[in-house]
Amino acid sequence: MILRMSSLFVRTLRDDPADAEVPSHKLLVRAGYIRRAAPGIYTWLPLGLRVLRKVEGIIRDEMDAIGAQELSFPALLPREPYEATNRWTEYGPNIFRLKDRKDGDYLLGPTHEEMFTLAVKDLYSSYKDLPLALYQIQTKYRDEARPRAGILRGREFTMKDSYSFDVDDAGLDASYQRHRDAYVRIFDRLGFDYVIVKATSGAMGGSRSEEFLAKAAVGEDTYVRCTTCDYAANVEAVEVAPPAPLAYDDVPAAHAEQTPDTPTIDTLVDLLNAEHPRDDRAWTAGDTLKNVLVVLTHPDGTREPVAIGVPGDREVDPKRLEGQLEPITVEAMDEAELRKHPTLVKGYIGPGALGEESPSGIRYLVDPRVVEGTRWVTGADVAGSHVIDLVAGRDFTPDGTIEAADVRDGDACPRCAETGAGGTLETARGIEMGHIFQLGRKYAEALDLKVLDVNGKLVTVTMGSYGVGVTRAVAAIAEGTLDERGLCWPRNVAPADVHVVAAGKDDAVFAAAEEIARELDAAGVQVLLDDRAGKISPGVKFKDAELIGVPTRITVGRSLAESGTVEVQDRRTDDRQDVAVGSVVDHVVAVVKA
Repeated sequence: MILRMSSLFVRTLRDDPADAEVPSHKLLVRAGYIRRAAPGIYTWLPLGLRVLRKVEGIIRDEMDAIGAQELSFPALLPREPYEATNRWTEYGPNIFRLKDRKDGDYLLGPTHEEMFTLAVKDLYSSYKDLPLALYQIQTKYRDEARPRAGILRGREFTMKDSYSFDVDDAGLDASYQRHRDAYVRIFDRLGFDYVIVKATSGAMGGSRSEEFLAKAAVGEDTYVRCTTCDYAANVEAVEVAPPAPLAYDDVPAAHAEQTPDTPTIDTLVDLLNAEHPRDDRAWTAGDTLKNVLVVLTHPDGTREPVAIGVPGDREVDPKRLEGQLEPITVEAMDEAELRKHPTLVKGYIGPGALGEESPSGIRYLVDPRVVEGTRWVTGADVAGSHVIDLVAGRDFTPDGTIEAADVRDGDACPRCAETGAGGTLETARGIEMGHIFQLGRKYAEALDLKVLDVNGKLVTVTMGSYGVGVTRAVAAIAEGTLDERGLCWPRNVAPADVHVVAAGKDDAVFAAAEEIARELDAAGVQVLLDDRAGKISPGVKFKDAELIGVPTRITVGRSLAESGTVEVQDRRTDDRQDVAVGSVVDHVVAVVKA
């Protein structure tokens, strides 16, 4: 069926919407693909829905190809399954909760692990029924605190989630690999540049975990890649290679010194080198131990103060810290909270006032670089004073370690650190498009999903989880292919293959454009025809065509009468070619089918 601009439900805009933050958001609104309904909630208009459905079609092709079976759960879900897995509490304020007229508790599904698990439990009971892979493409709901970037981070979105069910871990490994291979094919077909990185599983639980990130400067995820080996990881999943323990027999005893007028690490280091120099080298910011106070809010609402110790040349990365603790949330300790702990001296907090066994009782977690024998300058728990030559393992023992310090370009690659290859990390930004991980038996145990094995013994099923952000994929493709003139869709997801523009006022121009569109449609080519007449100028039509971004444009205009030709233009490369009107259909069909 030919899409006609004269009747298509679309209105293009010349100006960017006021709330748009990233290029894809601006252009998807301006080109008439989506419209904002509320913060983080969007209406899909006909052009946008065509792109969305094509993305879904690619995903279905590859999921079906590995034997996964599609079903669809309701979006409105009962509380009880999520209560059984504790996620009714763990999700905290991030889900939409509601009550029915009988005061029953429900939620709008943010994800469906529980429902998949219960469905299999209801119908299957033997190892002979496994392995099994099920998936759905369905609307999800999450009450994002800061919805942003259009459909990249919304409160209502479409996601493909699939789950594998196996009798043992070897089966899970095989299912995971099948899904991973399918994801590579999906993202190759979607047509944007991506990277596969090691990731954390977060609130979902599980072990092996990888993310597929679309490379994009506007992405919310920071990842790292090694300059030498193939190591790649989301920053939350980077594991610092701790140095070997150091001997400290010749390190002087810890001693407190007055350090007035040192409000920053740099001023402290300057004073140390001027008044308390080391024998072996100059003090640096990395020799200081900075203790950062935060408050953890557990899913049940319990609040817990915690101290994080990091080298003074580093900062605590809140996203990285939350990635280690999810679903616990983290906030900086404020003045009111600090006053509850009189043993803590603001600006001069040291390990002596920290730890579960200390008077403050505040748990003390340190960066993995703080190993036995390392020598530090840190707060002396007295105003205007720091302690020098404080040695880990000799003078203080933290309660544990945590990966919370920021990751920087030039940091040692964890994998190369083990092999001695000497690679370093470089950072980049990306958009999370897919996440695959081995759930293991967390949900099966919580919901008692068991089957009889080959020996007739009941065993707990092991699961894998695999997600793709479908609506997010539309934005990621747009973000990765747009240019200064508008959207520029890859052909396999574009709303049409060809945009035919009748650029003139003569009846012959409109008749020829109509005939070309009709013949292309008959040949199986999807056509968007700009048949708008009246006061719509060719310039407006050309700008709309560039904004909408269909991969091939046929312009029927002045050259039709002058030379019997029409212009065929490639939207991506801007290559143009004059083709005889009688040959243009065959020419374009060959381009489309190539």
